[in-house]
Amino acid sequence: MAKPQSKTEKKIDNNIRVTLTAVCEQLLKDIPGFKWLTHQANYTNFPASLLITCVFETEQDKNTAEQNGNKSKIEKLIQAKLLRAGIKFKAIGKQVVLDSEEACEHDQQGDWAERLLVNGGREIRGNRPGFNR
Repeated sequence: MAKPQSKTEKKIDNNIRVTLTAVCEQLLKDIPGFKWLTHQANYTNFPASLLITCVFETEQDKNTAEQNGNKSKIEKLIQAKLLRAGIKFKAIGKQVVLDSEEACEHDQQGDWAERLLVNGGREIRGNRPGFNR
């Protein structure tokens, strides 16, 4: 997906990054096994193209989150925080996905840029704590 080019796109992307950093910090406290998240967007089709990947340590952690209703909690938190930033989702259930470090390690040898590219043409942004690309 395209990187933000215009001043407006860069401002939107920065607002998303700041908002999702706060969401990430909250999820680290509240959701067992949650590790980090990242976002991708094609700004020619925004906000419908906004995709957020929430990463768990293991597949079991991810599956547990899906089974016990934490995916819905994650979606609601993300939706509420981004709405305050003026960003409204078109289809939250399709725009927030769960993944795991374990699956990335197995399938892409830990290369998240490759995994996100393979899983929908998405490129990594920097919401992962301590992660800059």
